[in-house]
Amino acid sequence: MIQRIFGVTGWKNSGKTTLTERLVSELVSRGWKVSTVKHAHHGFDIDKAGTDSFRHREAGAREVAIVSGRRWALMHELDGDEEPALGEILARLAPCDIVLVEGYKQESHIKIEARRRGARDHTPLSQNDPNIIAVAADHPQPHERLPVFDIDDIPTIADFIETSVRLNI
Repeated sequence: MIQRIFGVTGWKNSGKTTLTERLVSELVSRGWKVSTVKHAHHGFDIDKAGTDSFRHREAGAREVAIVSGRRWALMHELDGDEEPALGEILARLAPCDIVLVEGYKQESHIKIEARRRGARDHTPLSQNDPNIIAVAADHPQPHERLPVFDIDDIPTIADFIETSVRLNI
């Protein structure tokens, strides 16, 4: 199966997560199997202190799989190793129609740049990233040469993504 990847990038508070969430919902409603990869710049934990899986990790387990009749998750402790490359993470995902990747500004997959007035920085990322092929913004972008979408026009952005990654083929 061909792995189709489309990214959502932007500065902190630019609306990346909300845009990704809404795109997942729209693409799933169209019948596509969607997976996501979210890059976090800070330490995070999906486990809670006191749970059995947390206790396994605290005891030194390098990987802990949690499995139930509804879902499963695999947590991997890096223990000082380098953060895995996006390609390594993508290789671990089950087959799907499209993977939406949030963050990963430096990677070479095609992306849409989210821009909101409340973002921490307003420097256009597209100026230095040829893999950004469109912009989704909540305010006018009069000097932008790339296609610009209203950040709330999710159906039109989803159409653009389907065409860009050739989902309809």
